[in-house]
Amino acid sequence: MAAPVELAPGVEAMLVTDHAAALRVLHSPELFAKDPRRWLALADGTVPADSPVVPMMMYRPNALFSDGAEHLRLRQAVTDSLDRIDPYQLRRFVERSSDYLVDQWAATGRVDLLNHYAKTLPLLVFSELFGSPPELGDRLVAGIAGIFDAVGDAEAANTMLTGALVELVALKREQPGSDVTSWLMAHPSRLTDEEMIHQLVMLMSAGTEPQRNLIANGLRLILSDERFSASLFGGGASVEDALDEVLWTDPPMANYAVHYPVRDVDLSGVVLTRGTPVVISFAATNSDPALIAHGRRPSNRSHLAWSAGPHACPAKDSAWLIATAAIEKLLNRLPDLELAVPVAELDWRPGPFNRALTALPARFTPIAPRPAAPAGPAPARPATAAEHPEPGARKGGVWSSFLNWWRGQ
Repeated sequence: MAAPVELAPGVEAMLVTDHAAALRVLHSPELFAKDPRRWLALADGTVPADSPVVPMMMYRPNALFSDGAEHLRLRQAVTDSLDRIDPYQLRRFVERSSDYLVDQWAATGRVDLLNHYAKTLPLLVFSELFGSPPELGDRLVAGIAGIFDAVGDAEAANTMLTGALVELVALKREQPGSDVTSWLMAHPSRLTDEEMIHQLVMLMSAGTEPQRNLIANGLRLILSDERFSASLFGGGASVEDALDEVLWTDPPMANYAVHYPVRDVDLSGVVLTRGTPVVISFAATNSDPALIAHGRRPSNRSHLAWSAGPHACPAKDSAWLIATAAIEKLLNRLPDLELAVPVAELDWRPGPFNRALTALPARFTPIAPRPAAPAGPAPARPATAAEHPEPGARKGGVWSSFLNWWRGQ
């Protein structure tokens, strides 16, 4: 049902573990709001602003943390812009990104699939989708990675990310292109620059950390479970089947979708107090015995890994395509890929929200990087002048290196 938990020292919340109860919370915006300014313990100082969970829960003027008409306005801008993504171009870009990453370590025969593949690929993809020129793309990649990794100066990483987005928004005001940033900007919702930045932070954050966990958790299952590993050569269960299994058993966000009761609410016999964070355990609700008939999980996708209701993930189709294409392309390049350690020895990162590995070491027969082909087109979106820096411009970042590699193929 729902039980009290401590998300971090001194941060109390109610965790919903029942599937039906979770659906009631997610589908009842008149009872459960998303705006964290309703969080009474944070507002009165009981929860300190520097608590490690606050950055994931604090208010920002974006579609994730808004309600009512404001939520509808912001979400419509987001969903309409995401709907303009061409799935065929997206798959092509994922596959080229995969080739680039594999070529970096193909000759070694060993790789950490989390940190050198699943983590970096979504950053490349999102830099492309949002129309980042090389130097800004490098800073976006470094800023997002610094925030989620919690290594070094997270405040400096946040400053880097924000500064890069300010410049990206200014650039797209002057030179719009065929990208999500420009589509958001041109939407009838008429987002301000501040709103633009907050929607971009939301989309990039939600689309990188969960995406890398989905890819890594999918690879872990495929490489360790004979139902899937055997099928790589003999048919049967597919990559999509494996990802469905992951979304049931190891969803990238194990617990999230924080809501705040607008008044005291009785939820299946448990009173949820006004202004107390209510966290949905996607992992627990997916294993609710009420969903299992005759010892089998439903074959449909009734899990809550994408959340549900007004705040359900607006990018699940693109996220699914990215994960599927990333895994299929990798396995096609490295057909004898296998885990380098027993699956039981893999470590999971601590934390109340993510279901994330710390590493995914693997080995394979070394292969030579693909030979360079005659120069082909760069990414499909129209290039800006900033994407062709003068000699001596910065070229050392992952996004710059990728674009140089792409143009050499």
